[in-house]
Amino acid sequence: MLTADFATWRVWTITQAGQVRDEWLVIRRDGDGDYTYTLLNDSVEATPQTLIEASCQRYFTERTFQDAKTEIGWDEFQAQKYRAWEHHLALTALALWFIAQTKLEWRETLAHDPDLARQLEVDVLPALSTANVRELLKAVLPLPDLTPDRATQIVTHMLVHRARSTSSRLKAQQLPDASN
Repeated sequence: MLTADFATWRVWTITQAGQVRDEWLVIRRDGDGDYTYTLLNDSVEATPQTLIEASCQRYFTERTFQDAKTEIGWDEFQAQKYRAWEHHLALTALALWFIAQTKLEWRETLAHDPDLARQLEVDVLPALSTANVRELLKAVLPLPDLTPDRATQIVTHMLVHRARSTSSRLKAQQLPDASN
């Protein structure tokens, strides 16, 4: 839950083309004193509550991107080719979808314990985080014990495949162009 002070105000902005636009300015002051400003093009009849909710939706989108970077490894991938980056992005999106589904199913099937909420002195118990889902997966999908010999076999296998790939790529680069 986000808690902050808000103000909404009708303003006029000017586009680069010189057009005047009638918009809503939503100002949010967080508990630490930081301010956030959002322009919305909702109708004149929009209620402050509607405007505030719309301006806060970006927080959850940004939170998803942050989770993808810190919890799933979206920021750690270094691709040499665009297709590899696309594959990594697709797998990250799939992982985020799985996490969202798990969070939703958890919320729908496991009722919140009102006694626990009272005991912790909160109105709403927190939802699962991405880190929570990762810990649940580690419990149900434990990794086998990896011996030093098995680790050496795996690394050797990977190095052989990488050497073969490099050799193949270098041979392909050295072949004369058949169209000449």
